[in-house]
Amino acid sequence: MSRVPEVLFVCVHNAGRSQMAAALLAHHGLGRVAVRSAGSEPAEQVNPAAARALAEWGLDITAEIPTKLSTADVEASDVVITMGCGDTCPVFPGKRYLDWALDDPAGRGVEAVRPIRDEIDRRVRGLLAELLDA
Repeated sequence: MSRVPEVLFVCVHNAGRSQMAAALLAHHGLGRVAVRSAGSEPAEQVNPAAARALAEWGLDITAEIPTKLSTADVEASDVVITMGCGDTCPVFPGKRYLDWALDDPAGRGVEAVRPIRDEIDRRVRGLLAELLDA
């Protein structure tokens, strides 16, 4: 793995789960991890309920723009974490792939998104501990 581990979070719309995960890893990582996110079918904007759930913790993702997943994103990453993107994520040898089965926050209110945010935060903290111990 490179000196600064690179992590890619992928979900379908790159509007909820992957955006929250990227923001949380960047926040907790304090520059020790390079973070990106993308989607197989990006939405036009970040999920407002996901943005509100993170804003409750002082994190602002409202300026983020959902991005289309590219082969270059995967190639540049040490760890690729999928969150329901199906078979659309290219697979390359030497990459670590994890699939985080998480509920999709699309169409849900902030009350329903909070538990998803909390679970993503728990997993992000565990991943960060692994990456920085390596």
